[in-house]
Amino acid sequence: MSEVTLITRELIRARYAVAAVFCVHGAVTGSFATRIPWIQDHAGLSAGQLGFALAFPAVGASVAMPLAAAISHRFGARAALRVLLALWTLSLTLPSLAPGLLTLCMALFVYGATSGMSDVVMNAIGLETENRMGRSIMSGLHGMWSVGALLGSAGGTFAAHLGADARVHHLLAAAVLTVLGLLVCRYVLDPPSSPEEDAPPRFALPPKSALLIGAVGFCAVFAEGASLDWSAVYLKDELETSAGLAAACTTAFALTMAVARIAGDKIVDRFGPVPTVRAGGVLATGGGLLVVFAGHPAVAMTGFGMMGLGIAVVVPLAFAAAGRSGPNPSQAIAGVATITYTSGLIAPSAIGAVADATSLMVSFALVTTLAVGLILFAGVLRSAGRDKDATSDAPLPEASPRA
Repeated sequence: MSEVTLITRELIRARYAVAAVFCVHGAVTGSFATRIPWIQDHAGLSAGQLGFALAFPAVGASVAMPLAAAISHRFGARAALRVLLALWTLSLTLPSLAPGLLTLCMALFVYGATSGMSDVVMNAIGLETENRMGRSIMSGLHGMWSVGALLGSAGGTFAAHLGADARVHHLLAAAVLTVLGLLVCRYVLDPPSSPEEDAPPRFALPPKSALLIGAVGFCAVFAEGASLDWSAVYLKDELETSAGLAAACTTAFALTMAVARIAGDKIVDRFGPVPTVRAGGVLATGGGLLVVFAGHPAVAMTGFGMMGLGIAVVVPLAFAAAGRSGPNPSQAIAGVATITYTSGLIAPSAIGAVADATSLMVSFALVTTLAVGLILFAGVLRSAGRDKDATSDAPLPEASPRA
């Protein structure tokens, strides 16, 4: 058996390992989201207090993500991921233990901080794996995150149906996910830092190279957050559908995102990142117009599905472009992640504020306008394309789909 074959098998194993990491990360989110009503009742919170507390994961992530590059450089990417992913899975236990608003905010801040830092490191490792394989895998990795979120949601729904205490449910889920995370982290790549590379600062603002890339990600995440949080409300209030059909629209949108991301790598390899994002922008814009001018629930649901298909691969490609935009991939990815997390933080409240002042129809007109930005600014993701000539000098040049 040749050395090349051995190395190629190791790389393929590393790819599956990092995909499993994304799945574990997503499962934590799904497990938490389904038990929010229990947490609200346990802490005795009003709807307004809960909304205030739920802003803290994004705040914690935005504050902590710039630290991820320094941690990864200091301890190595694999070791950093092992520790940060374990902290993230274990942090699942904290929100359900909170007896009130203050403690819940503190718990969610830690929950978001560990989520954001592990997110940055696993995306950097995923990008390194993609570079060595010589073909797109980032969209599929984010698709596995969505699969994990759906699995976590299914487990949480089952626990809620049984009337299980969320503290017990989250303790068991955290234990299982922590063990799985530690096991799969053993097999991910551990890209070494370049000897001439300076250690990144412990805290740094997003580099300039990440700002425009982050702006493209901002447009996609805004549309995603608006659709996930408000699609059911739009169908129920604007089109007077049943609560069941409205909820089905949200579930269908999430499934559309997951399927599109898993299938997106083949499209990116075939057409390239820039044409893919531009075509996605056209699809998302058309979907937004259907939503805005829908006179029937089926038309609106079709529009939301088109938006999901159009924006699904944008964030993975933004992370990939950021990682290739400068000498420090983790810092650039952290910058783009900070911008996209901010978008996810403000999108639901922005949609609500515009709807209060005007209507939900006008709110989704704003979402449609941002989708047009994907068409106009997709060119900044050009750095996500791999240089075919450079692959001849990269490690493992024989790693291909045929291997």
